[in-house]
Amino acid sequence: MPIYRLSVNGAEHRVDTDADRPLLDVLREDLHLTGTKYGCGEGQCRACSVLIDGKALPSCRMPVSAATGKQITTIEGLAKGAALHRVQQAFLDEGAMQCGYCVPGMIVSTVALLDRTAKPTDEQIIAGLNGNLCRCAGYSRIVAAVRRAAGGNHA
Repeated sequence: MPIYRLSVNGAEHRVDTDADRPLLDVLREDLHLTGTKYGCGEGQCRACSVLIDGKALPSCRMPVSAATGKQITTIEGLAKGAALHRVQQAFLDEGAMQCGYCVPGMIVSTVALLDRTAKPTDEQIIAGLNGNLCRCAGYSRIVAAVRRAAGGNHA
């Protein structure tokens, strides 16, 4: 099998695997980064989203071969030591997680959104997180967490 070089959370990794193996499987099984969740396996719920070159993308349908040469950031790569990323902290402060299953995908999607739009309106937040499904329907707290991470309440 070929060896793929991946840059994940600022560290270089070599993975000997099949080219079509999903990036999600490599992250969870080979690199032991289990924060990224398997949801639907179809790229529809976005629980498996990671940042790839700064863009939130589902990792369950992306072959590992397509991730080579890209900067990959998982939920684990957002915190700096014991200090949570401001988006992680905002989700915690707003109680924006019930079962927590969707949270890694929601958080990385929020990071990508705030990197594009520092002070998004509620409409931009909803559009930016469109496709990220929360089975617990905690959307109002999630939007509040995005507002908090953006620096305040704004419409």
